[in-house]
Amino acid sequence: MADTDYDLLQAQAQALITGEDDWVAITANLAALLFNSLEEVNFAGFYRMKDGELILAPFQGQVACVHIQLGNGVCGTAAQQEKTIVVPNVHEFAGHIACDAASNSEIVVPVFKDGRFWGVLDIDSPKLSRFSEADQIGLEGLTKLIFN
Repeated sequence: MADTDYDLLQAQAQALITGEDDWVAITANLAALLFNSLEEVNFAGFYRMKDGELILAPFQGQVACVHIQLGNGVCGTAAQQEKTIVVPNVHEFAGHIACDAASNSEIVVPVFKDGRFWGVLDIDSPKLSRFSEADQIGLEGLTKLIFN
């Protein structure tokens, strides 16, 4: 697997969202960009915070869970802690929510708007230990583009 060129991805993302202020359009295009650019990924999408829980937002991949409570699964835990979580093996993560049985590893990155928690970027892979520190840094950089 080749290393992901996050500088290129960031430039592509910036081109897609420049001048756009609709969060649905922005997150839909970013989910598609990530799903089609990252190797060995079976889900790339967003969950937004609404009424105290995470609600499914634009994504690419198999059918996904619609509601996730704070503290539940990788997404709910990342949301509760407002920090990135990288899980090499989701089957060893207590409380993992298996929306797609093919998923074996996951990274969840918090998204902020005007300094406040907005939701998360969730990316799953069928490969164990798919996500590296370089992926974490690159994806955290991409999420900063969404509302800035």
